[in-house]
Amino acid sequence: MKALLSRARLSNTVLASLLLGASMLATAADGIPRSAPPEGAKVFIVSPKDGATVDKTFTVKFGMEGLKLAPATEQAPGTGHHHLLVDQKALPDASVPIPATDTVIHYGKAQTETELTLTPGKHTLQIVAGDKLHMQFNPTVASKVITVNVK
Repeated sequence: MKALLSRARLSNTVLASLLLGASMLATAADGIPRSAPPEGAKVFIVSPKDGATVDKTFTVKFGMEGLKLAPATEQAPGTGHHHLLVDQKALPDASVPIPATDTVIHYGKAQTETELTLTPGKHTLQIVAGDKLHMQFNPTVASKVITVNVK
């Protein structure tokens, strides 16, 4: 009888663990809520221009319209900050925060320009706006992709 009760408790514990795990996976799959941007919000690369030839180290200037530029730590509704994508074939997964890597660069202090150093050859640049949680807006606010030729 004790063995039967032990098995029942073990089965209940395993079942509870499986249900908890499934619940956690479902919550993770839902992602973090994305906020809507103000109507007409856009981000863009001011310079360099698409197709420009640049030195190995060059300045990238970016802009924002329709969203108020704010540091990630101080954002209110209708505000955002820039993320620069270098040589990315697609936008990051919008269901999770924009990752911070060598080629996905965060400007959470409300910067509007940066100095980049890239290897010689063709490279692509794109800006995507993020909210205080580094989430893309819904719909995503992103610039067109530009190409630069590094000497």
